[in-house]
Amino acid sequence: MAEITKLWIAGKMRELMLRKPIDKIRVTEICKAAEIERPTFYYHFKDKYDLVAWMFYSDAYGTDVVSVESAAAGMNKMKQEILFYKRAYEDASQNALWRYMLEYFTARYTELAKEKLGTDILDPQLAYSIRFYCMGAVGMTQEWVLHDNITSAETVVRMMFASMPAVMSQIFFNYN
Repeated sequence: MAEITKLWIAGKMRELMLRKPIDKIRVTEICKAAEIERPTFYYHFKDKYDLVAWMFYSDAYGTDVVSVESAAAGMNKMKQEILFYKRAYEDASQNALWRYMLEYFTARYTELAKEKLGTDILDPQLAYSIRFYCMGAVGMTQEWVLHDNITSAETVVRMMFASMPAVMSQIFFNYN
């Protein structure tokens, strides 16, 4: 039941974000649109930024971060909901979406590297390279959403993978 409620609230937030940016939306407004009480909202989310992050995580969860097809499908979904993602990326608060994305993708690549290498601890250079790559990939995704109406998602993903540091590329694409 909790998942259904979260999805309902998220749907209402998407509707609100079609009309205005995150910083202009208040929790009271979200509650009114979702026909819920404030305690119900705060039971599921700590604030509106946590809600938007949960929405992103829900969209990104099934993405295979080392598959062109899967990553491009995720980016194409972003294009289908372009106004939501533009509004989310335009937000420059301390809880901005890109920060959540950076932590999410850094954790995904870190766990995948540990799994492929059969270790619990990554070499400091590899850990740095993962964070470095994720910062660039998230930044370029933000630029693509906000400013690029031409380049296909598949091309963007291929360019990101081609820009991956060699230490990562060897693990994720050439691992034997």
